[in-house]
Amino acid sequence: MCFMPNRYAGSPEDRAALDAYIKLWRASHAVEAASNRHLAAHNLTISQFGVIEALYHLGPLSQRVLAEKILRSSGNLTMVIDNLERDGLVRRDRDEVDRRIMRVSLTPDGEALVGRVLPTHVSGIREAFSVLTAEELAELTRLSKKLGLGMRQREEAAPVTTGRRRSARSGA
Repeated sequence: MCFMPNRYAGSPEDRAALDAYIKLWRASHAVEAASNRHLAAHNLTISQFGVIEALYHLGPLSQRVLAEKILRSSGNLTMVIDNLERDGLVRRDRDEVDRRIMRVSLTPDGEALVGRVLPTHVSGIREAFSVLTAEELAELTRLSKKLGLGMRQREEAAPVTTGRRRSARSGA
């Protein structure tokens, strides 16, 4: 992994925020990679495991809600669910109340797979965080929640724009 020093010549506040961002991103990437390495042994991608784990804990969900829960775009999720359905791990059914909505649920094979994979997954996450003391882990949890909620509040307060971003290639 390449580590670039922060040589941005901005204000001390700019440099501190950039430094925190870089460290947060690198740590997040390292934890995700280490915690999910075992998924390849089960022929699962991170997104696929995210889907079946969410369904395991929350039960059947619409594709839109599922995308929100696992932090993926619904477009990408369509392909992920297609592949899980092809492999017999999930199924899609029309919602009984609103026929426009497709509910995604685990099949018995999907439920059995999550039951086998989840203990190893939790163990990998625990191992990744074992470099922190209990107090540091609690502080990281608190700060991560504060940062996430703050970003959500800013996003909700931001004015909605209707224009599309212009593409540099298309000139549109």
